[in-house]
Amino acid sequence: MLDTGTYIPVWTDDEDILISFLGAEFIRNNVQMSGFGGVTYGNLYKVNIDVGGILYPNMHIIANNSIDAAFNFILSATMFDGLLYQIDTVHHVLNIDVPDTESIVRNLRIENRDGQQFVLCNGSDTVKSSPVLFP
Repeated sequence: MLDTGTYIPVWTDDEDILISFLGAEFIRNNVQMSGFGGVTYGNLYKVNIDVGGILYPNMHIIANNSIDAAFNFILSATMFDGLLYQIDTVHHVLNIDVPDTESIVRNLRIENRDGQQFVLCNGSDTVKSSPVLFP
């Protein structure tokens, strides 16, 4: 599922599945995130995934299986920063175009700067990055 209001991808199923199925690597526990009706906490992981030919090496995601969602993996709009995407509700397809100025290899991560968390996403061969305040 793609959530245009989510800053960081979220895994809502059992973390053992995340580790065994996607090969996730644990980074740290109790990372704060907002959304889903308030403020909650989850464990931070990094995974390597391919979304329609767009590669996300070592992408940061938060795992929280207490979130009641119909999907086990919620993609964030920040994953597609600088890309052109269209949600085709008639054919149930997410269309993504990568402009010439962007890369198909994307870097999405959480950084802590002076006690505040930011979500950063940029193409690997571009110098552009888009910090988004992550309370």
